[in-house]
Amino acid sequence: MFTETFLPKVDGIVTRLTKTIEFLIKNGDEVIIFCPEGCPESYMGATVVGVAAMPLPLYPELKLGLPGPAVSDKLEKFNPDLIHVVNPAVLGLGGIWLAKTNNIPLIASYHTHLPKYLEHYGMGMLEPLLWELLKAAHNQALLNLCTSTAMVNELKDKGIQRTALWQRGVDTYSFRPDLRSEKMRDKLFGKYKDANYLLIYVGRLSAEKQIERIKPVLESIPNACLALVGDGPYRNQLEKIFENTKTNFIGYLSGDELASAYASGDIFLFPSSTETLGLVLLEAMAAGCPVIGANKGGIPDIISDGINGCLYDPDEKDNGVQSLIEATKKILENEDKREIMRKEARNEAEKWDWNQATLQLQNYYSDTLKEID
Repeated sequence: MFTETFLPKVDGIVTRLTKTIEFLIKNGDEVIIFCPEGCPESYMGATVVGVAAMPLPLYPELKLGLPGPAVSDKLEKFNPDLIHVVNPAVLGLGGIWLAKTNNIPLIASYHTHLPKYLEHYGMGMLEPLLWELLKAAHNQALLNLCTSTAMVNELKDKGIQRTALWQRGVDTYSFRPDLRSEKMRDKLFGKYKDANYLLIYVGRLSAEKQIERIKPVLESIPNACLALVGDGPYRNQLEKIFENTKTNFIGYLSGDELASAYASGDIFLFPSSTETLGLVLLEAMAAGCPVIGANKGGIPDIISDGINGCLYDPDEKDNGVQSLIEATKKILENEDKREIMRKEARNEAEKWDWNQATLQLQNYYSDTLKEID
């Protein structure tokens, strides 16, 4: 596997990869991962090779690594049956080149909706060019996997061939409703103990997540508090935007603390309209927290509007602000409905198992190798 992001970074892609690697190793496969430097030397029995990398200027959390001769030597020694490039950008392009040069079957997967990120960094005019570059890279692969039906369709529309769905997964043991606690609610409320409702967001604090759209929600529901769990390059701007609102910046949480935070919220708000999947939504649902997300990208695959959560329309003329407010009020104003949503959210999450998702991936690997024999 070649991936632009891996441990110690924590995000939805890394979660999917670590769960996938764990399952592949457990089932007798041999795995080597090439990723940006700073990573552990191994993970769950897989070899991990760090490649010298530079932070992307606009997005320092993403490191761009270019594989040198050492990568080629390690790959040759490992002698893989197949190469899987995850979100090919720079390191992934090296993986594609090595696959082609050494005549190794290639699969690619699409996880981050980078063309849509550009507009949030003032570079929207480059979107057509980026799609052309992505098309050129992905069409080298025998199969291109996407994590939602919306992305399968969008990649097809953009001219990317041989697309298929790689189903979602969530850890329903780690994230569960019984971890809800008053102690965690107190921590998330912070100094805003006078608030009645706890709204939570978990994830990276970055421009493309459109977190500022939650501010009018707080202004229209004065007895609600927002807990932002996570960190990122946009934190300083968000602290200014949410000044004089009931907003508590929690920072990173992990393990049982993170699971308890999900379970302890009244609503999980996820305004981003650039998601290919939105794994944090599934984690919140597994914890029994009603969710609100954008009716766009991969999110409608997860949320059944009015049943396990609500969808808001990010394309309305006010960027969906009124739609987001109405969805939040709809859940908060009916306690019985909220409790039903908690149960339905958990029920939805229980349908999606990491082992099943990785078994599906293994079948894709196997079928691809059979096709070229």
